[in-house]
Amino acid sequence: MSDEEKKINRKERRVYAKDAKEDNKILNSSSASSSSASFAFFPLRSSRFLFFFFLFLLLFFSFFIPGLSAEVPEPPPSLEEALSKLATAAPAYEPPFRSQRQIRTAIPERFLRRKKPDSDSIRPLSIPGLDHPLTQKYIRQYSTKGGLSWLWAVLDKGGPYLAFIRRETEARNLPPELVYLPVIESGFLPTAVSRSGAAGLWQFMKNSIGGYGIKITEYADERMDFWKSTQGALKKLEDNYKQLGDWALALAAYNAGLGGVQRLMKQTGISDYWILAEQGLLKPDTIGYVSKLLAVSYILSNPRQFGFTPTWPDDPRWIRVGLDHPVDLEVLAEHAGVELEMLKKGNPELRYTISPPEKGYQLKVPSRDAPAILAALERTDLPLIRYRFHTIGYGDTISALAQHYRLSVDQILAANPGTNARILHIGGKIRIPAITDVTAPYQGQNTTVSKTANGGPGELQFRGSHLVKKGETLWSIALGYAVDPQLLAAANGMDLNDTLREGRILKTPLIK
Repeated sequence: MSDEEKKINRKERRVYAKDAKEDNKILNSSSASSSSASFAFFPLRSSRFLFFFFLFLLLFFSFFIPGLSAEVPEPPPSLEEALSKLATAAPAYEPPFRSQRQIRTAIPERFLRRKKPDSDSIRPLSIPGLDHPLTQKYIRQYSTKGGLSWLWAVLDKGGPYLAFIRRETEARNLPPELVYLPVIESGFLPTAVSRSGAAGLWQFMKNSIGGYGIKITEYADERMDFWKSTQGALKKLEDNYKQLGDWALALAAYNAGLGGVQRLMKQTGISDYWILAEQGLLKPDTIGYVSKLLAVSYILSNPRQFGFTPTWPDDPRWIRVGLDHPVDLEVLAEHAGVELEMLKKGNPELRYTISPPEKGYQLKVPSRDAPAILAALERTDLPLIRYRFHTIGYGDTISALAQHYRLSVDQILAANPGTNARILHIGGKIRIPAITDVTAPYQGQNTTVSKTANGGPGELQFRGSHLVKKGETLWSIALGYAVDPQLLAAANGMDLNDTLREGRILKTPLIK
């Protein structure tokens, strides 16, 4: 191909390419216009579909998304309005319903673990020695099951007197532990008698009552008068403290005698009770005396610590009524409409139920019964003593009658003013105070009795016997015989913590 032909071909290809570009532009513009025309006409063809579609969206948001509703929410209430609404709307508390079965199967309170008391709630003692090993030994001993049962039983016996003793102790500003000293001395039994013959709540010996207003007569042993003996014992303890300057030594002197303790202190040069006790220089009973008192005082002052809550007895609020003539308590209780047992508890010093014949005897009565008793005493038409009448026969004597009826000669003569004991007229009448339980008729001078009225309480004798039964302890047996458990153990050659075997025979006091 020539050069000229080549040039013509290149020109033709350029023209052809230019035409092709213009054709493409035309095609593109026509396709765009056709697509826009179809889009413009699309809503017109699907308007029914869109209508239902938008209706569905409106219903969905109205029912399932209330936060998008057109309602305007109320503003939140103020704090005061909210509290007032809450107070008025809160229903009253009602305990949850529990069926009878649930109640019956509930765990009893006594089996629940008790919370140990805080140290601040424990009452300390005013007399030192609580931490001494001997005191701790007695705390463990008295806090056993048997020991605690014995303590509560003793408190029950002392119920009529406990509040009176506490008031007397507080009035003298004495250590509160002294309130519980009768627990150690007598088991709070006002008629208790020791092996050595000491008697009453505070265990006065016959030779130690001088200077404390206590007397012993054929009608009354005032060592058993809870009023006089309490005042006398507290005064004696005060006197001991003034002499020795230490309460532990004062208590040791109350048990062993002031003179004996003073001599021991002078001989040894030791003025500390605990050192004297540790070295065994005191009597065996005195060595444990103070420790026992501190142990008992600690337990009874902090009963919750030991898992018990004792029921403290009511206070009778005793008052004393002076008598101008003898009165039989049984007759007085009947006419006054009061409880005879309380009159006996208030006057345990009387050997009989009759008051002494001398004027001025102070009868102790509960304050609630005082008006009725005073009204009965003021009546002159009421015979407040009962008598038996004996017709004098051949050979009868006042002495023989006194023996038979368990009275003294003076008691019979006091009931028969003007009677000469040496000259009795056959067929005459003799009044016999009906104050003993003798009911058998008088049979003459051959009648004998084992004990006269003025014999008085003697030493405690272990002449009885007791067969040990299953489950019994020295504590429980001591309660039955109204004796201190330590004495019972010692009389049988035992220690208080020894185990009792069923079938063993123990020596015990005779029950009157």
